[in-house]
This record gives sequence, structure tokens and C-alpha cells, in this order.
Amino acid sequence: MANTSPPAALSISAATVRFNAGTTVLDKVDLSIHRGEFVSLVGPSGCGKSTILRLLAGLLKPSEGSVQRGDNLAVAFVFQEPNLLPWRNVVDNIRLPLELAGVPSGEQQRRIDASLSLIGLDESDQSKRPRMLSGGMRMRVSLARALVTEPDVLLLDEPFAALDDMLRQQLNEDMLRIREARGITTLFVTHNVSEAVFLSERVLVMSSTPGRLVDEFVVPFEYPRTASLKAEARFAGLAGDIAQRLREVQP
Repeated sequence: MANTSPPAALSISAATVRFNAGTTVLDKVDLSIHRGEFVSLVGPSGCGKSTILRLLAGLLKPSEGSVQRGDNLAVAFVFQEPNLLPWRNVVDNIRLPLELAGVPSGEQQRRIDASLSLIGLDESDQSKRPRMLSGGMRMRVSLARALVTEPDVLLLDEPFAALDDMLRQQLNEDMLRIREARGITTLFVTHNVSEAVFLSERVLVMSSTPGRLVDEFVVPFEYPRTASLKAEARFAGLAGDIAQRLREVQP
């Protein structure tokens, strides 16, 4: 029977990463993410989750093994901190990667408008500077700055960790809307198991350092998803199974 799985957008084969005169951060990691798939990565602090993102972004090379990305795939990276330029307003912060890439001004505006529409930022907020925005709004701007590049792959490193539960849920719902609109291949690092289950098609569990991928949980819930899913017993059961697996791999 022919393989009907979508092609891999991102893959890591037997990757080991060593830092600081031999300290092993990742040990023989194998990972494959299909085009259009949303995958979350959970694990103990310091286990190498961010290192995997850096490998996939091309910011780091493995000490051993290999990393592959599909041909001509554009990658965007969203960090835990929004890292907005304080002297630029919202629109000009979003514009920055387009300026750096030399995108024509008319095309810049089209992309900015599309990104602002996706993240739902009010027109009255678009001329504000970062210090005038809430934490949730600053993160929305950071997301829009990534989306304006029209990436094929989105890598997110605990972007909502500093937000309260209500803002976090709002941004989770934004992420699902972005997935529906763009179909971007996404790898999302989080410590929040409920968030991982709510957003993802698969949740991957890492061991403590040296980091290894030790388990995979397929999320059976259909998209689109709403906040009411979290009240269902089957959601709680899956989140509980993942949390138990995390407890087992804690140092």
C-alpha cells in the first residue's frame, strides 16, 4: 500500500548536541513533522526543547546526526519574550522583517494588513509603542511580526509562559485561528500540558538532560476546537496521561 502521509517539512535524524567541553544537551534525537502539522514539545526544564527549535531554525548545528527542512521552506521563530523595538509603534515593529528583506512598500502594507487581521489587533492600538501595550498585546504583535513573513514553518519557544490564564487561552484560540487560515507547519514548545493538548495534533515528551524523545501522544480531537473542549472528560484524561508521563521523566 502506498504511503499517504504528507511529506515531512522538518526532520532530525540521530541528532546529538554537546556544549561546554562535552556536556551533552541532546542525545540521538529523531523527530519528523509533516507539512501543515501542529506538534507540541513538552519536557522538564533544561532538557533541550529550545535546542531542538534552534536546530530546526538553522541557528545551531548538531554535533552528530543531521537536520533536514523541506526545499525552500521559510521559517519564522517566536521567542518567549516579544523583543519589540521600543521606539517603533506596532505597525513599524511588524514591518521590520519586510524592510530588512527589501520587500516593496505596497507588498509590505498588504502583508501587514493580513497579519493584523489574523491576530485581531484593534486599529486604535496600531500606532502605540510597546510600553503602551499589555503583555498579551505585545505577544500578539510578536506573532504578527512572524506571520508577516508568510512562513511555511513556525517555531514557538514558550511564547505564552508569562501570561495569565485568561490571556493565554485567548492567544491559544488565536493560534488555532492562524492554523485554520494559514496551515503553517508548527512546532510549539510549552510547559503547559493542557495548552499542548488543546493546540496540537501530537504531543512529544522529552526526558531530562541529556534530552531524548521518549514518548508521543496522538491528540484525537478534530479541528476546529473551542475552549469548551477542555471541560470534556476525554480531554482531561489525555492531559492527565501526558502529565503522568512527565512526572516519570522528571530528574
